[in-house]
Order: sequence, then C-alpha cells, then structure tokens
Amino acid sequence: MKFLLVVENIKCGGCASHITKKLMSLSGVELVEVDVELGQISGQMKTDVLDVVKETLSRLGYPEIGTQAGLEALGSKAKSFVSCAVGSMNKE
Repeated sequence: MKFLLVVENIKCGGCASHITKKLMSLSGVELVEVDVELGQISGQMKTDVLDVVKETLSRLGYPEIGTQAGLEALGSKAKSFVSCAVGSMNKE
C-alpha cells in the first residue's frame, strides 16, 4: 500500500534523514522517500499504518499540511530545526 503526504517544516537533508529513520522504525513501513523541495513524504506500507505515520510525523515536528496540527505549526518548526542541526552534525 503506497502513501503520499505533504507536510510542514522540511528544511534540509537532515530533516529528510530524521524522518526516514523514524518512519522506517515503525512496524509495517517498508519504504520512505522524502522530497525536501516539495515537502513530500512518500512510501510503501505492508499494512495500513497511515494514521501512525501521520501521528509520528506530527510529533516529530512535520504535521500534514491542512490539518489543525499543520495550522499550529509554530512549535513544530522548533522541532524541525533541531532535526536540521542533528542532521548537520551527523554528516560531519
């Protein structure tokens, strides 16, 4: 089962790496691809875990665009900046 989500706050490769790592750790998720420029996350699931994927993304600071969490994304932006910093440090 494929999925495609458009989310807030993806800024860089560090964000993409953080998202990929966290989503791939979820049971049922087989593939994750992140398009930083478009703010899109696509992937493949063995079972329907889309609600878990969305909840995980929101908790990480990447809420789906158009949701209440997306509209209240100020706190989420701070979380995504942490991911950028962590991703930058992991590259060195």
